[in-house]
Amino acid sequence: MDFNEGQVLNIFKPEGWTSFDVVAKLRNLLKIKKIGHAGTLDPFATGVLVVCTGKATKKINDFVETKKEYVATVEFGKTTNSCDVTGETTSQKSTQNLTVKDFEKILDEFKGEILQIPPMFSAKKIGGKRLYKLARKGIEVERKPVKITIFELEILENNFPEVVIKVVCSKGTYIRSLANDFGEKLGCGAYLKKLVRTKVGDFTVETSIIIEEFIKMEKEKC
Repeated sequence: MDFNEGQVLNIFKPEGWTSFDVVAKLRNLLKIKKIGHAGTLDPFATGVLVVCTGKATKKINDFVETKKEYVATVEFGKTTNSCDVTGETTSQKSTQNLTVKDFEKILDEFKGEILQIPPMFSAKKIGGKRLYKLARKGIEVERKPVKITIFELEILENNFPEVVIKVVCSKGTYIRSLANDFGEKLGCGAYLKKLVRTKVGDFTVETSIIIEEFIKMEKEKC
């Protein structure tokens, strides 16, 4: 492969790695300057991370614009300050009077074009500052709702108050904000417990290569 000429890699990002970690590791391994990814995955999340090298970095925005598919585990009855499993618990409520059928009843309200408020714990910039840096200092700022599109929303597994769902969405969608909004709608709270990005455009998790395996393959070529 000529990485300077340009390659598009379908990398499986493991838990604990940041998207920047993946890019930095590949930059050092492949000895190239031009490299980037097409859409950040949180450190706790796993799955498809499209990485472009060399002249293929011109395609990054094209991949950013494509539909994304996720498999998300949402737990009801609890909220965290980050809206996901990495945050501190902010509330806990009973779910004994709720069932998965109550969740099913509200799903249609979240399909199609909707407005979503970006979470404080995100890389989004407001006033030139990353929101997550402000959030870590306990500072919360007003965020304007952003228009996103949820193309598909389907329950895959029911272990209520824990539910596994498939989400097909547009760019700019925060799945943990979606989980939080589900909980608010049901009045019991919810947070994102696990997240796997299973598809970016035509790139699927089944055809992705684990970053460690890619590193091993490239080192064996030397």
